[in-house]
Amino acid sequence: MKTKIRARRKLAAEGGAAAPGSSLAVKELPTSAFVTLERVASLLLAGLDAVLRAQNLTAPQYNVLRILRGAGGAGLPCGAVAGRMITRDPDVTRLIDRLEAQRLVARARSVEDRRVVLLRIAAPGLEVLSALDAPVRSLHREQFARLGRARLRKLVELLEIVAAAPADDAATRP
Repeated sequence: MKTKIRARRKLAAEGGAAAPGSSLAVKELPTSAFVTLERVASLLLAGLDAVLRAQNLTAPQYNVLRILRGAGGAGLPCGAVAGRMITRDPDVTRLIDRLEAQRLVARARSVEDRRVVLLRIAAPGLEVLSALDAPVRSLHREQFARLGRARLRKLVELLEIVAAAPADDAATRP
């Protein structure tokens, strides 16, 4: 068995077929990068999901709470919260409904414009986030420990370049 694995790795190193499980198994480098990012994101999110489960939250709910904590006492309209989310959620209203049912967020009409409903994080929401801050930081340190600070900084820099792609890229294609 070890001989077969060594032979495959040698073949991959010489430009032949890629080693099993390798991101180089995909011939196009951009596709390989995409597949690798998706796989890594899935692994990282699985760790986050496990931490959030202790507070009965999903990753999108956690994201909303963090957005509202950052907004402070002024709160934000629902559309602004949706626009700041890490991943698009087609039903932010239902997501907010669940958080409101848990008493983690509160809705109120804007004094300036009664058509606008503002969302604010409630005291229990702040408590939940406070309880999650240390475990989430610890998880992220553990997840990226093998990179070291310099490589982690470079990774962030490269990902920000990819994220800054023009708005008319693949996201707008049919």
